[in-house]
Amino acid sequence: MAGNADVQQQALKDFAAAKNARFTSGFGEPTWRKKFVHEGFRVIGTDRVPEFEADGSPKLNAKTGRQVMARSVVVHKLNRRWARVKVPGCGWVRFRLSRNGKGSELPKAKTFRVTYRNGQWHIAFAVVPAPIEAPDTGEIIGIDRGVNITAALSDGRMLNCPQLTVKERAQVRKHQRRAARAPKASEQKSAEYAKAARLKAREADRRKDWCEKTSTMLARTYGLVRFEKLNIKNMTRSARGSTEQPGRQVRQKAGLNRAILAQGWGLLRRRTEHKALGRVEDVPAPYTSLRCSACGWIDKNSRKSQAEFVCSFCGFTCNADTNAATNVAAGQGGIPRPRRTAGAGGTTPPEQRSNVREPQPSRVEIPLF
Repeated sequence: MAGNADVQQQALKDFAAAKNARFTSGFGEPTWRKKFVHEGFRVIGTDRVPEFEADGSPKLNAKTGRQVMARSVVVHKLNRRWARVKVPGCGWVRFRLSRNGKGSELPKAKTFRVTYRNGQWHIAFAVVPAPIEAPDTGEIIGIDRGVNITAALSDGRMLNCPQLTVKERAQVRKHQRRAARAPKASEQKSAEYAKAARLKAREADRRKDWCEKTSTMLARTYGLVRFEKLNIKNMTRSARGSTEQPGRQVRQKAGLNRAILAQGWGLLRRRTEHKALGRVEDVPAPYTSLRCSACGWIDKNSRKSQAEFVCSFCGFTCNADTNAATNVAAGQGGIPRPRRTAGAGGTTPPEQRSNVREPQPSRVEIPLF
């Protein structure tokens, strides 16, 4: 079946750009698109609008002296929630305005992409949103990311990314069992896998919505946002090698990988940086969970459990995730340093100084340098 010429030409341009960027992008050679996975196409706007300089003057072509005309997507607003866009080969297509809810403005974009995922059509406009202005408070917040607690803030708040309910997880397992027992390449197998995929897509939509709302809250509330620096790609890689079969991939940490990816760590960090432009920093993760935020003493025995932190030197007690987030907010991480009176959180409180005892030489785990 013949397709639209503009869509095909844009696909060739995207492929050429991917081939030219294979050495600089870090992703290597472009891969083939998969059926039922990468269903979609990108469209360049057909409308022409004049371009202007930053000072408002017309943007002129250096050779011809004429005003530069840029492409724009042909889109019309129907009401508060619905609009329509002109798709080549399809005509006018209605879509729901999801950005900013009611009263959303029409996107001023040059291109848009139409995708088909899990039985639903989506349209995304290539628009660079304006960054959110920093508040006047100048407050600094530290964020410690984990599996049990998605994001622990240094002010004591605990934020959790929404997951599937117990009933929904049982439904996913039910459809996966039915698909595994169905005959190979049968309609029943495809239908059961599609039902499980729709439930997993619901979880992904909840995760994206939570990351968008949380990142907006962080950008509007705090002047500087500091994240614990994590290499998520390496943390979720398959374990390599075992005692019996060295050098081969094993699956003993597949459950941990799924749990990490379900938290949306990378998406939360990326969207916060987009909205709070220039106000997001990364703090090295080592020793942030072992350092006492009150006195700065580092000892692995201070971490009693996943949620309990009791300093072995000054006796300071708090939630372990909150203690790590406080260290992240203070920028304390990376190479361990000897204990000082003024640590990440300041001096030791007077009421705790009576309980301070000098550390024994056998308990010192950090070299003094």
